[in-house]
Amino acid sequence: MKKSTKIFILLLLVALVVVPLKLLPDAEFSGADGEAEGVIQQIAPSYEPWFEPLIEPASGEIESFLFALQAAIGASVIAYYLGYRKASKKNA
Repeated sequence: MKKSTKIFILLLLVALVVVPLKLLPDAEFSGADGEAEGVIQQIAPSYEPWFEPLIEPASGEIESFLFALQAAIGASVIAYYLGYRKASKKNA
């Protein structure tokens, strides 16, 4: 990998991770599930969910870990597929 590519990746990571945290120090980062629940309670206060989670994580950290693990597995599958396609085209 070229040195300029490594520098670009490093700057991209800084821009995507550090800059938002510095610009929004008091921001509350929450997921879409919590936002949707709030809107549903405003629209229909008597609504009862018809499904409960099969497994409730013990803490928010475990929930975040499981979400990150799910994202990593998905990214790995996509990367494998793209690499497989590129190699099969190269060998054809």
